[in-house]
Amino acid sequence: MEKLKTLRVALVQMAVGEDLRENLQRAIKLIRDATANNSSLIVLPECFNSPYGTKHFPKYAEPIPNGETSKTLSEEAKANKVFLVAGSIPEREGNKFYNTTTVWSPSGELLAKHRKIHLFDIDIPGGVRFKESDCLSAGKDLTTFNISNLKIGVGICYDLRFSELSKIYRKQGVDMLLYPGAFNMTTGPLHWELLLRARAVDEQVFVAGVSPARDTTADYVAWGHSMVVDPWGKILQQADSQEETVIVDLDLAEIDNVRKQIPVYYQRREDLYDTIEVKSKM
Repeated sequence: MEKLKTLRVALVQMAVGEDLRENLQRAIKLIRDATANNSSLIVLPECFNSPYGTKHFPKYAEPIPNGETSKTLSEEAKANKVFLVAGSIPEREGNKFYNTTTVWSPSGELLAKHRKIHLFDIDIPGGVRFKESDCLSAGKDLTTFNISNLKIGVGICYDLRFSELSKIYRKQGVDMLLYPGAFNMTTGPLHWELLLRARAVDEQVFVAGVSPARDTTADYVAWGHSMVVDPWGKILQQADSQEETVIVDLDLAEIDNVRKQIPVYYQRREDLYDTIEVKSKM
């Protein structure tokens, strides 16, 4: 397989409503628009097929890969010949629910499935209170996939806050991290950009955060501001709050450039400290 030197990435910051089929039709249109702009990797936001909220998850939950949303994603990835990272959807397996990202190949194959590892349970007086664990179960596995020589790790929203996770991904050899996420109007202005840039600088990788568009009439209002950050920590491009697709050409040579010039990964004192992956027994 030919080694990639550049990659055109599309971050789809789409508006999400309460009609699942309308959400899917909107996603299809935006995927096709991104394909028409020669994007090779298209990333949808967290909860792109349903409103975000514990009261919504059971109603919209589907099995993977046999649900309507998965079948649509497979068809669109194949028809458009793109790698498609499908933000996340509420997944149902037996009597459990998960917040789950799926990754589809240009042939329509399900390459990977990432269940949100860290559930969003917070309580900020005067700000926001939310408890995903009231409804959702936590994932137990890290998730990576490859596009030629580019290795990509996946997290969902709250996973972004845990630097140990991104460090393990770096130790696994990833070159890019993708975080579909719906930060809110309290945490978004303070932490969204900060955390995305921190993960990029810490691990010397490209990082993309993909939010739904802001809907001020929703129960949960997303911050928006989807963005791509390079391994130097520089924001390459950023959306505002409304529906928008951010398309960026990544120069993959920048990964090696920064790692050679600031070789922190090889300067870690693993005789004093380390970050290790604990394999799930489930």
